[in-house]
Amino acid sequence: MSTLTTTASDILDCAQSLIMKGGYNGFSYADIAEVVGIRKASIHHHFPSKAQLVRALISRYRADAREGFIKVETVTSNPHEQLRLYLGYWQKCLLDGTAPICICALLAGELPVLPTEIATEVRLHFETLSKFLTGILERGADSGAFHLSDTPGAEAEAFMATVHGGMLSARVGGDPELFGTITTALLARMAS
Repeated sequence: MSTLTTTASDILDCAQSLIMKGGYNGFSYADIAEVVGIRKASIHHHFPSKAQLVRALISRYRADAREGFIKVETVTSNPHEQLRLYLGYWQKCLLDGTAPICICALLAGELPVLPTEIATEVRLHFETLSKFLTGILERGADSGAFHLSDTPGAEAEAFMATVHGGMLSARVGGDPELFGTITTALLARMAS
């Protein structure tokens, strides 16, 4: 791996961590420079503007999510198990602090004030996640694993809202286990 790639990756990792703590306007290039141990000019070399930096971060985040979705579908074809794996991923992230909240969910709350290119990336993430969940719910409904009260697409949107709301509840309460309580009930309702 080249130094350029490592430095750019370190910058993106740091930006992600800072956004999770304080949102889009909660960090500056000076903050990243201090944490990563580089000059602000080096950050500007890789990402000339903050909007370009965050756009690259969300693009990478979306690519990582797509890889995760493929992995879930490769591990098991059982729709119930696929949702358990997806929820388990987030439960682990909340418990170990690696991702105390979905960065796109956090940025979605700031959508009206985000630069257009970042808002577009955030929307694309939600579209990708919705398609992934809709596919699982369609297969689950077809196999009888899930009893849906609406279309798979509408149920996917409600599922996403509950998952992201669970993240917020866990954050507000300072209790990562609360996410598991919320999402276990969600999955049980779909299966009953």
